[in-house]
Amino acid sequence: MTRAYDIAIIGAGMAGASLAGEIGDQASVVVLEAEDAPGYHATGRSAAFWEECYGGPELVPLTLASGQFLRDRGYLRQRGALYLAREEDEQKIEHFFDRFAASGAQFERIGASRLAELVPGMRAEWDRAIWQPSCADIDVAALHAHYLSAARKAGVEIECRARVTAISRGEGWTLHLADGREVRAGRLVNAAGAWADTIAELAGVHPLGIQPYRRTVAQLRIDPAPHDDMPLCLDISGSFYFKPENGRLWLSPHDETPSDPVDAAPEELDVALAIDRLERTTNWKVEAVERKWAGLRSFSPDRLPVYGPDLREPTFFWFAGQGGYGIQTAPAAARLGAQLLLNRERDAMTEAICAETYSPARFG
Repeated sequence: MTRAYDIAIIGAGMAGASLAGEIGDQASVVVLEAEDAPGYHATGRSAAFWEECYGGPELVPLTLASGQFLRDRGYLRQRGALYLAREEDEQKIEHFFDRFAASGAQFERIGASRLAELVPGMRAEWDRAIWQPSCADIDVAALHAHYLSAARKAGVEIECRARVTAISRGEGWTLHLADGREVRAGRLVNAAGAWADTIAELAGVHPLGIQPYRRTVAQLRIDPAPHDDMPLCLDISGSFYFKPENGRLWLSPHDETPSDPVDAAPEELDVALAIDRLERTTNWKVEAVERKWAGLRSFSPDRLPVYGPDLREPTFFWFAGQGGYGIQTAPAAARLGAQLLLNRERDAMTEAICAETYSPARFG
């Protein structure tokens, strides 16, 4: 039996779940997830922080617009962030200030003494930093669960183990699933993350060049153990970041290795590189690698998200290419996506966001 809906969303990660939570009370909606549970890929492997400047100035409006929603509902835990630097990085500090001066993000420069208070054990050459007091941890699981719950309460059907293997176009869209079932919908939302271009090709829509990149994280036991309120620390040159997590250290080499859309796995070399960079930055002793994982961050050609109807096929709606910033921008992105999809008026959350910045029409 073929079931029919107003809108079918492919993907139940943060992107698909948040959009479904925003539109479920306005249309009949089904969310199709290929895996056994929502959020298996990028959403479930996030480093889980909200940082105003992460992703560049063009992402700041989405991040700031999401901040109040996340704070008011208890999804943020204040931490602070540092962009770590050395004397040779002075021009990068100046460039950072130039890029973000008009963005509305809060940051200030600090010196060696303040840096040593915030992160004891830094090597002497790391003697300056940019401090961002508003950076916070995100409770990703709770935020994702909120949107899934809101969607279900609004009547959205969320189906797992519903892998789309073919898509045909007639009066609407017919989605053919791996188990032989069919789903029809008037509009189709592509929230498939690393598989976004694959879904577009199945639908006969021109792909946008959304490329997945592997990002690695390792959980380390170090001596001395990091204190729980230590800030998130990022190399201003982009070669590592680390943050404390329940007495352990989460460390990434900030890798971006092009990948096919797959169930990503960490490479030993990337973990070794991360540890080497940490040991060149701090005086801490790495005692053990307790856990390691990898996820895919998917970028459009200009590294900005893609929200809106396809230029040639307006009933095909892009909600993809969110890179590593889809969690921290989820509330504003979902609200904006719902307004674009359902032709709603803007509200206080999205009124300062320029939708054209993220429109697929920019790719021609």
